[in-house]
Amino acid sequence: MDLTPYVDILRRELAAAVRVGGVEARELAERLTAPLDAAARLTLLHVLSAAANEITRELAPGSVDVRMRGLEPDFVVTLPPADSGAPVRPAPPQSGGPGDDAGTARVNLRLSPRLKARTEEAAVREGLSLNAWLVRAAATALDTRTPSRTTEGPPAGDSGFTGWAR
Repeated sequence: MDLTPYVDILRRELAAAVRVGGVEARELAERLTAPLDAAARLTLLHVLSAAANEITRELAPGSVDVRMRGLEPDFVVTLPPADSGAPVRPAPPQSGGPGDDAGTARVNLRLSPRLKARTEEAAVREGLSLNAWLVRAAATALDTRTPSRTTEGPPAGDSGFTGWAR
């Protein structure tokens, strides 16, 4: 996706605004053009990333990623597998109540080298970035309606299995 037309709109608007300000305003606008260009591109990338995150929540277990190629963003859409047999449910909204900005949060996750390699391999198999795969895995784990695991064994007399198989 080429961001240049959108940045050009901002440049034209700035040029129109400084026409009424005289020579000093035009000189200032010329000095601000380069930083404005970078700030405009960064702002547009934030908007695109937020949109991709919102679409991913609706598309789960599919995803939309924004990837950079040089200075231009590209969208990578991964549709949910049609033959997975798993039910396709949209992810729940991430709003947790008052004060929650429903944005994204950065998490520092430390994995053993072996576990990291296995998660990377799983992400590659599904055509996802490692981050998208981890987000999907966490959402799937939280969406299950089964009781949490404990260190205790099954209740006395309960030797059955639950789940599904292909």
